[in-house]
Amino acid sequence: MDARKIMVVEDEKVLLDVIGKKLNSSGFDAKLYEDGVVAMSTLKSGEFLPDIIWLDYYLKDMEGLDFVKQMKEDPKLANIPVFIVSNSVSHDKVHHMLALGVDNYFLKAEHQLAEIVDSINQYLEGGKKNEETTNN
Repeated sequence: MDARKIMVVEDEKVLLDVIGKKLNSSGFDAKLYEDGVVAMSTLKSGEFLPDIIWLDYYLKDMEGLDFVKQMKEDPKLANIPVFIVSNSVSHDKVHHMLALGVDNYFLKAEHQLAEIVDSINQYLEGGKKNEETTNN
């Protein structure tokens, strides 16, 4: 099976590197972007179309909400799942993102990296749990 492709858009370089290492060691083909504009350009060009996007809400060059809006306006990008992973976002912004079609939201301080990666794997597998864990 080919590695699942994931785009990570996170403007904190150290965190981006840690996320990338974890995802790659978990079997993903992770492409890392510090810049939302560059990531969006890559998507729109078709150069890299991921199975899922890990998106920080607060980027230096755009907000995650604007990134998602641009995706949803483009038919070839509109159905790519998006997980927002951020330090803080108001309840209203979370509600707005979910209304736009964001698939999940994680507050960085409340979730370990491994938990988020597990959630992404479960999402991509259609929510199915590993049979070994359900039969024990």
